[in-house]
Amino acid sequence: MEVPLSDLPSPTLDARLGRAHRIDALTDDALYGAVGVRIAFTGRMGGVSSGPYASLNLGTHVSDDPSAVEENRSRLASALGAEAGSLIVPHQVHGDRLVCIGDGAARDLAAVRADVASGCDGVVCTAHGVPVLLNFADCLPLVLVSPTGAFCVVHAGWRGALSGIAGAAARRLAGTDIALEAVPSDKRCALFNAYIGPYIHAEAFETSSDVRDAFARRFGAAVAPDARHVDLGRAVAVDLVQAGVDPARICDADICTFQHSSKYFSYRRSGGICGRHGAVAYREER
Repeated sequence: MEVPLSDLPSPTLDARLGRAHRIDALTDDALYGAVGVRIAFTGRMGGVSSGPYASLNLGTHVSDDPSAVEENRSRLASALGAEAGSLIVPHQVHGDRLVCIGDGAARDLAAVRADVASGCDGVVCTAHGVPVLLNFADCLPLVLVSPTGAFCVVHAGWRGALSGIAGAAARRLAGTDIALEAVPSDKRCALFNAYIGPYIHAEAFETSSDVRDAFARRFGAAVAPDARHVDLGRAVAVDLVQAGVDPARICDADICTFQHSSKYFSYRRSGGICGRHGAVAYREER
């Protein structure tokens, strides 16, 4: 099966998601129309949580009311057109482990949940009907989509970004997506759309000099604008390009969570007490 480059529209994040509920989320309607994959980067609005978790907190590990988180996730699933009970939400460990979800996942969600509960920061999914959600509050959210409809959702904290989780995810998706078998292996990643959601930008992301230097060594001096700051978005983009992703197919929402903490949760801005927004992808059966 040959998959031409034109199969995916150029990536954008200029649409808003919302069906049964007014979920505030960035999405790409053209992508959904082309391959039936709905991606979304949620914001804070549209849920039922209160206090520092107001209002669309999607994280269960932040001392929010569990029933509120359940309702928030149900609203997100409804907005996607998915069943709330089918959501796959990994236990994130700020590492670089990737889990693959194949076509049998919809029939055995319990086994999938057990696998991701053991800890991972990226999920490659080739199955229909299985929405994958990862949670964020300053770390970088990344979604990769193949023209076949397979996708990957990635949590890139500084440790994961430095270890190359973005590039590894692209290569894993390229190797796992069997519909791309007829495409030369070194050309597959160039077919993907890459979407980077809201994350803490360089001016607010101060690190130790050791971390800054490690990023500069791995991804080049441009990812470290000064002695104590790191540009996660640029580092992830460099990693993706090194894996073979076309730079023209990398779409960055260009939103800083720290600077826009009224719209997105920011761990640093809040002093560590806040909810989590999400990056989610879902492939409809067509």
